[in-house]
Amino acid sequence: MLRVRALRLLGRRRASGVSVLGSSGPRHCSSGPLGVRDDAPGARAFFTTPIFYVNAAPHIGHLYSALLADALCRHRRLRVPSAAATRFSTGTDEHGLKIQQAAAAAGLAPAELCDRVSAQFQQLFREAGVSSTDFVRTTEARHRVAVQHFWGLLEARGLLYKGLYEGWYCASEECFLPEAKVTRQPGPSGDACPVSLESGHPVSWTKEENYIFRLSQFREPLRRWLRDDPQAVTPEPFRLAVLQWLEEELPDLSVSRRSSHLHWGIPVPGDDSQTIYVWLDALVNYLTVIGYPNAEFRAWWPATSHIIGKDILKFHAIYWPALLLGAGMSPPHRIYVHSHWTVCGQKMSKSLGNVVDPRTCLDRYTVDGFRYFLLRQGVPNWDCDYYDEKVVKLLDSELADALGGLLNRCTANRINPSGTYPVFCTNCFPPAPGVAGPSARAQAEDYALVNTVATLPRQVAEHYDNFQIYKALEAVSSCVRQTNGFVQRHAPWKLSWESPVDAPWLGTVLHVALECLRVFGTLLQPVTPSLADKLLSRLGVSATERGLGELIFLPRFYGYPCPFEGRRLGPETGLLFPRLDQSRAWLVKAHRT
Repeated sequence: MLRVRALRLLGRRRASGVSVLGSSGPRHCSSGPLGVRDDAPGARAFFTTPIFYVNAAPHIGHLYSALLADALCRHRRLRVPSAAATRFSTGTDEHGLKIQQAAAAAGLAPAELCDRVSAQFQQLFREAGVSSTDFVRTTEARHRVAVQHFWGLLEARGLLYKGLYEGWYCASEECFLPEAKVTRQPGPSGDACPVSLESGHPVSWTKEENYIFRLSQFREPLRRWLRDDPQAVTPEPFRLAVLQWLEEELPDLSVSRRSSHLHWGIPVPGDDSQTIYVWLDALVNYLTVIGYPNAEFRAWWPATSHIIGKDILKFHAIYWPALLLGAGMSPPHRIYVHSHWTVCGQKMSKSLGNVVDPRTCLDRYTVDGFRYFLLRQGVPNWDCDYYDEKVVKLLDSELADALGGLLNRCTANRINPSGTYPVFCTNCFPPAPGVAGPSARAQAEDYALVNTVATLPRQVAEHYDNFQIYKALEAVSSCVRQTNGFVQRHAPWKLSWESPVDAPWLGTVLHVALECLRVFGTLLQPVTPSLADKLLSRLGVSATERGLGELIFLPRFYGYPCPFEGRRLGPETGLLFPRLDQSRAWLVKAHRT
């Protein structure tokens, strides 16, 4: 009766979220990226990347933003399989002075430049497996409707006024800068030229009559928002940076430009002499894609997580929440901030000729390989460095040798001639070392492995919730190494299926290793979807058995039936991830025999 009750309990837990089995039995992980139970009725999550400026072709920094959002979204879908519960948007920012100038320099109409570069972003994201549900362009009619309605709300609430605005304007960053943020550097002629202190981009003194947003009214509401929710801006150093900005003067914000100066944009409603400021225009895209201004958008706002680069933090963590509060709406649920990529220790720059083409990297390292590299090596808190040798070393070590080698060992015909998921023998691997009988062969390190892999799904989920995907991959990689140690320790290639003493233990070793691989394949789906599919297909895991709700590790160890035991493995598909450095490829071949 107790056994039946335990199985029913396990079934209920499997139905409600991520289930794992630890040393004390079933455990349950249901906390989602929005801080609510993933199985809560109607719980939704909306992930966004920035919309990317179309003044130049995409680089790896753009792809990194998109892959961070994609991995968060894919992991959420594994926890909540319903397609209606998760949305993910990206797109291109196509208005502003910078676009106007870039198009003129290229001898193109602005619309033609936008079409050309936006198509490059869309192609890159398709090739990289970015699973967005919407790609928005700020030149779309639906977006113009959303922006002009949002403007009307601010105006109706008395938050806009017309006034003379003057200051240093940076066209590259599409923003005004205070005097303290401007310095002077020698220009091409040797004369001192004003530039942005932070970016080095040139600035020019601008004085014109514009519409101005009463930003200064929102200093205290913004402080309160950040104090009340310590995770509103993550990682913590970026939240502290925003709070520091709020200690400084917070002047009202110019939110329009003269149409005679900036014609490529959305006109101010009722005043064609003014064009809406490109950042106000761009930020409203997050509402456009969820149906704003129609009532349907409220189902998704504010259950929203923005993934942004640190260079646009002020726009997203000060201007955007203030604009939303001004329009009577809540700030976004989360703003996840990441740092930049350098190349061989230098900032990527067209002038240095070191801008890395992400499509070349996808071809050279494979889609899954480059996805894995960026998300494994990218640490949001600080800038990360790219160079080719680093990519090859990581992918060969962790995907080709460690993970691929483990799969090859456990499915090789010489070790697993039946091509099945072998039977687990509880006499060889009893539930605890203290109850070991004469047939027991499991060692203390083996129990440590089982406990570590059993808790891995919860650990990975916590890392995703904390915007630490690199730590999630680090944890998986560590378990892969530990599992390889388990296989190496017991050397199944030295055991014989013909021996009545060896056979139960040989099957058990392979069963445990295959169960570990099943967990790894499931958890790698958000980062390396094709590779994970190949791994899980080789193990014979069906499409309906790949969610986190179905992930119960090594149930036979705890006395529960295993649906995979005795099942035929999937067809041989070759190397899981071929080595990029072929000088040591013989090692992989050795593992396969």
